[in-house]
Amino acid sequence: MVDALRESMRGEVIGRDHPAYDEARRVWNGLIDRRPIVIARCADTADVVQAVRVAREHRPLVSVRGGGHQVAGSGVCDDGLVIDLSAMTGVRVDPTTRTARVAAGTTWADVDRATQRFGLATTGGEVSVTGVAGLTLGGGLGAMMRTYGLSCDNLRSVEIVTADGAVRTASRDEHPDLFWAARGGGRGLGVVTSFEFDLHPLGPEVAGSLVMYPYEDAERLFRAWRDYALEAPDTVMPEIGIWSFPPLPEIPEELHGRRMVLTNGVYIGDPADADPVLAPLRRLGTPLVDMSATVPYVDSQSALDPLFPDGGRYYWKSHFLDELTDEAISVLVAQEARCPSPESLIVVRTLGGAIARIGDDETAYAHRSARFNLSIDASWPDPELDGAAIEWARSTWDALAPFATGGVYLNFAGLGEDIDAFGRAVLGPHEERLGEIRRIYDPDGLFGSAAGRP
Repeated sequence: MVDALRESMRGEVIGRDHPAYDEARRVWNGLIDRRPIVIARCADTADVVQAVRVAREHRPLVSVRGGGHQVAGSGVCDDGLVIDLSAMTGVRVDPTTRTARVAAGTTWADVDRATQRFGLATTGGEVSVTGVAGLTLGGGLGAMMRTYGLSCDNLRSVEIVTADGAVRTASRDEHPDLFWAARGGGRGLGVVTSFEFDLHPLGPEVAGSLVMYPYEDAERLFRAWRDYALEAPDTVMPEIGIWSFPPLPEIPEELHGRRMVLTNGVYIGDPADADPVLAPLRRLGTPLVDMSATVPYVDSQSALDPLFPDGGRYYWKSHFLDELTDEAISVLVAQEARCPSPESLIVVRTLGGAIARIGDDETAYAHRSARFNLSIDASWPDPELDGAAIEWARSTWDALAPFATGGVYLNFAGLGEDIDAFGRAVLGPHEERLGEIRRIYDPDGLFGSAAGRP
């Protein structure tokens, strides 16, 4: 298989004897340590076609790597073939049609820089080094989602290499079933090589609220935040969490490492109009620090990057909630107090708005009616904490399950073994339809064993 790839591809083929092998198999999550047989680092779509054809002949386990940022590490597999798109980067913006064509190895930082040249943006991740491909295929939560929908809702088309080696364009007019599946259905459909997004006027600066409150007031603050979030306009996506911030220069030294309640929101519109919308986030209690400011959009999107470093150890789980009850808040705060590492956090994001205005069956994304997403983010640097951190995330998820809808957000789902067990929770009533589409385009299950596929 390795020789066949080297004979047919223009890009680099990295086997286990290659000096760059260990670096090439690394992904963002340092907890992931998988050893594929070979990594096919594709230079272009033609290389992807060749890699798929070799996979059809040799039938290895196949995974597809885009930005390599997915917490479950689904871009790399053990003892199989990694179709690596990380060298396929680039963003082409058409300011007249307000669209962008984005190659599958691109990160959201690249997209934001390119689109902001024209005062345009689309819904992307809250950490800018996140890959475009994985985030979009799994749905795509982000600061703009209540105003303009999820990342997948902003898709106009995708280019995809299916299991037969054919290059197809999927859109509302071409292969609409495949396009439906690509919008929130996750992996396992083929290899998406590029995405075409709708863009919206925003920037170059945005107004944001970031306020830190005393941890001792956590339950009261969460209740006050919930009441605001339920009434907030669609121009903001309010967030709240509990976190111990690292020693950043903009935070007073006496607060370094101190557990605090954080509220956050970015106004999606003219900063001059932001104050009436964001001011309530600054009045939930007596702030310890108020870092609210108007900043360049690209800075707002990348502000959290240093707090989730490449090579850190991550295990995340999530719930969707129809309501955030007082009892759920009490359990959340009690569980957070048990977390074994200061880097870990629990965060609640407000949904609704444009997400809920799209029909339940219009895309494969299955959680449009939920009001909140609750993410349990176990993060730690020390391998000796692996067991304790993972146990905390799992037990916290279990404790909060009685308050949840039963749905799970694919992009925040643990490790591969969790995702495999969560097909119905991720896809909801769309599981059967998505299975039928996969059987049409991949009847032999070439991508069926891809790491992390629901």
